[in-house]
Amino acid sequence: MKSYGWLAEFATPEDLLGAAKRARDAGYRRIEAYSPFAVEGLAEVVGSHTDRIPLITLIGGIVGGAGGYFMEWYSAVIDYPINQGGRPYHSWPAFIPVTFELTVLGAALFALVGMLALNGLPRLYHPVFNVPEFEMASRSRFFLCLRHDDRHHERDATQQFLSSLNPLSVSEVPL
Repeated sequence: MKSYGWLAEFATPEDLLGAAKRARDAGYRRIEAYSPFAVEGLAEVVGSHTDRIPLITLIGGIVGGAGGYFMEWYSAVIDYPINQGGRPYHSWPAFIPVTFELTVLGAALFALVGMLALNGLPRLYHPVFNVPEFEMASRSRFFLCLRHDDRHHERDATQQFLSSLNPLSVSEVPL
C-alpha cells in the first residue's frame, strides 16, 4: 500500500504545538498540522512559507496600470489620433483615471488568483481525508502529519516517533 505519511491525533492545541516542535527538532521538514482554529506559533513551527502575496499584488498593479496607460496611449496617439482643441495627442493627465482604476483592478485580481494558487485551492481531495478520525479536525481534534516524501522519513521510525509524542491515535495515511 502506498502511503502519504503518518497522522497523529491530539486532544489540545498545546499538545499539537509541542509535538510539532519536537518533530521539527527531530529533523522532519515536511510537517502538516490541522486544527479547527488558529494555534498561536504553529505556522512558524511547521515552516510555513514566506508571504509572497504582496509581491504578486504589486506585479498585478504594475501590469494593470501599465496596460491601461498603454491602451489609452495607443488609441489616442497611434491608432486614432484626434486633434482636440490643439492639445497634444499624448495628454497624460487625461489618462490617469483609467490607469488608476486598472492598477487597482489588476492588483486585486492578481492577489485573489495568487492567494488561491499558493494555498492550493480549490482542493477537492487530500489523502488525509481517507483517515476516518480526520473528520474531527474541523470540530475538536488537532492533527500532525509527517509526510512520506520527507528526506528524514522512515516508515517504522516515524510511527514510533509519533507514538512517543503521546497522541490519542496514530494512523497511516493511504494515498
